[in-house]
Amino acid sequence: PKGSPVTLWCQGSPQADVYRLYKVGDSGLWEDEATQDSRNTARFHFESLSSRHAGRYQFTYQSRNSSSRRSDPLALVVTGLYTAPSLSAHPNPVVASGGNVSLSCSSQFWSGTLYLLKEGGAEPPRRSTWRKFGNSGRREALFPLGPVNASHGGTYRCYDSPSSDPYLWSQPSDPLHLQVTGMYQKPSLSAHPGTSVSWGENVTLQCLSEIVLDTFHLFKEGSLAPAQNLRLQDMVAPLQANFTLSPMTSAHHGTYRCYTSQSTSPYVLSNPSDPLQLLISGGSEDGLMESGLQRGLPWYLSLLIGVSVAFVLLLLLLLFLLIRQRQRQRGQDTHRKSAAAPSVAKDRGQQKR
Repeated sequence: PKGSPVTLWCQGSPQADVYRLYKVGDSGLWEDEATQDSRNTARFHFESLSSRHAGRYQFTYQSRNSSSRRSDPLALVVTGLYTAPSLSAHPNPVVASGGNVSLSCSSQFWSGTLYLLKEGGAEPPRRSTWRKFGNSGRREALFPLGPVNASHGGTYRCYDSPSSDPYLWSQPSDPLHLQVTGMYQKPSLSAHPGTSVSWGENVTLQCLSEIVLDTFHLFKEGSLAPAQNLRLQDMVAPLQANFTLSPMTSAHHGTYRCYTSQSTSPYVLSNPSDPLQLLISGGSEDGLMESGLQRGLPWYLSLLIGVSVAFVLLLLLLLFLLIRQRQRQRGQDTHRKSAAAPSVAKDRGQQKR
């Protein structure tokens, strides 16, 4: 990151006396005397990184009789120069083993390169120069993963770099935690005192595992909030974790599942429990929620459908009134013409006389 220290280590020959560090494409040159206790290594320390340090470096060493060729280049990337991109998972950051997921990195730059890194990963960062417009009008690149397995689980971040300088990167995106399910036997999930709870009361969701895993995760389907996690200290099977929800409101109603994992591998989860649907009754939104749940829909979707139906009925009523008004006008016009016809005939008769 920008402003942080970094040390470049060079390893050469025990006969080396002096090491030289070069920046590719630059006239910069750093020299370091080989240390007496370990003459085959040298260190080059930068106290505070800035944009001028970004680039590729090579080193050589010199002994009394000869000089070495330049080493393979080492890229030094400086991050934190630009606004962070955003990273999301589609369709979901919780993926079943064998499934597929795409990580989308969205950027403010219209050109350049987007990089995807996995924390602690040994592989080099994935990169993409192809971008398309996302729903927000920003440019985005997709990094497909799959079929996923346990090795894909972990924390990911993405960076952005303009095309003008590939070694100057943006700030990192917020971390995205990718979890892979299906690695252990599924737990069971139950609600106490029951799945139908009155508004304002408390309910405890109990996740029970028959195998010895110390961490439990509770997910609510369709929720953007992170999962609730509990780590147990007492490791005697059967293992049980209690998630208390209180006080109950409309935000709590929905479908829940729980998973188990080992704390040493937090991104590798069990199969999901069977779904548990939590119903809320007795609140100010009770009637609306119940009507929606009877149709198998969330209450806000029921509200949207109700408003849409009312709007259509109103349009039909207005159309009916408009047609009826036009029919009345036509009838009045016909009546006026009929009344005018005898008067015209009478006037003509008088003229003949």
